[in-house]
Amino acid sequence: SMNGNGNDATNLDKTFLRGIQKTNADGVAQFKTMFPGHYDGRTTHVHVIAHVGAQEQANKTLSGGHVAHIGQLFFDQDLITQVENTYPYNTNTVSITENADDHVVIAETEDSNSDPFFEYALLGETVEDGLFAWITLGVNASASYEASNAATLTSSGGVSE
Repeated sequence: SMNGNGNDATNLDKTFLRGIQKTNADGVAQFKTMFPGHYDGRTTHVHVIAHVGAQEQANKTLSGGHVAHIGQLFFDQDLITQVENTYPYNTNTVSITENADDHVVIAETEDSNSDPFFEYALLGETVEDGLFAWITLGVNASASYEASNAATLTSSGGVSE
């Protein structure tokens, strides 16, 4: 309900800013995307789910296999602030939740060696010139988790869960 107009049922059929990427022989996946926006009550973040043994379907969804990792990745607060000061991010009227106040950041880093923050480098003088971000994840391929989805994309379109 916080990703676009929750009253617009056609949003269930939209797949922008969603991606599936198979890792290469070294376990590396690469995405070319844009910096995510923010929504109420959460800091800016990216969801990640690692599937093992799944098959990609024609509609760019997955079936089979198992989920070996579910997590969220975060950005440095200074970077978020720089991005939020640019158009169109600065037109978002929803209050910004900073990393220090985000319950998931706190849970992921409290009493832990976890570092779920992207490293990054600006591609020019400012964030408007783009950035390159990277992170290393350790995934136990034999682990298995149950994933819950807000919606599923079927051959007939998106269906709310």
